[in-house]
Amino acid sequence: MSAEPIMEPVMTQVDPIDLLNAIEEASPMPIRPEYIEGVAVVPPFPNDDHNDGVGELHYQLRAAGFRLVGFGNGYRAAHPDGTTMALLGPDFYVRRRRPTDLDRAYLAAHGGWYPIDMLALAGEVTSTNHKTDTGPKFRAYAAAGVPVYVLINRHSKTAHCFTDPVLPGDDPTEAYYATDTKVTLGDPLPLPAPYPTLDTAPFLDR
Repeated sequence: MSAEPIMEPVMTQVDPIDLLNAIEEASPMPIRPEYIEGVAVVPPFPNDDHNDGVGELHYQLRAAGFRLVGFGNGYRAAHPDGTTMALLGPDFYVRRRRPTDLDRAYLAAHGGWYPIDMLALAGEVTSTNHKTDTGPKFRAYAAAGVPVYVLINRHSKTAHCFTDPVLPGDDPTEAYYATDTKVTLGDPLPLPAPYPTLDTAPFLDR
C-alpha cells in the first residue's frame, strides 16, 4: 500500500483508550488504531498480500498444534502505576491462555483491550509502516515483557525472531530484545522451543 500511518501525539490528560475509541468511531472505514510511546497510530489498511502472508503464518502455527494462535484482538500494556503504556493489535499472536473471567473483566474495564500478559508471542508483518514495527512496537513489546516477537520485514527482505526482552530502567522507550535470530526472507526462521520453524518463502512474491 502507498498510504502512510497517521500518527498523533496524545495529550497526557486524555485517556488513550477513550481517544482511540473516538478515532475509531469517527472513521468512515473499519480501523484499529493503536497507542505507542505516547502517540496514537492509525496503521494503513493492510492489503491482500499482507493479509495472505499473515494467514500463512497463522496456518503454520496452528498446524504445529498451537490452538491458541490468533489475530484480531487488542492488548493493553500498563505502566507500574497502572496507567496505559501501550495499546497494541498484533498481526498474529500465540496466547498463554484462553480468556479467563478476570481477563474478560479486564477487557470490559479497559474499553475492549485484553491484558498483554496473555501473550506468549506477538507477530507483525510490515506494510508501509515498517518503521513502527521495527521501532516503537519492537520497544513496546519488549517493555511489556512479551517473550517472543516475530517480525516479517518486507521492506528489508528479512525475518526476525526476537527473544529475551530487556527493560533496563523505568523508561519503556529504552526496552529492547537481547537476542535477534535473523534470516533472509524466504529462508526458514527458527523459533525457540516449543514453536516450529516458520517458512517465510510465501513472502517472496509479496
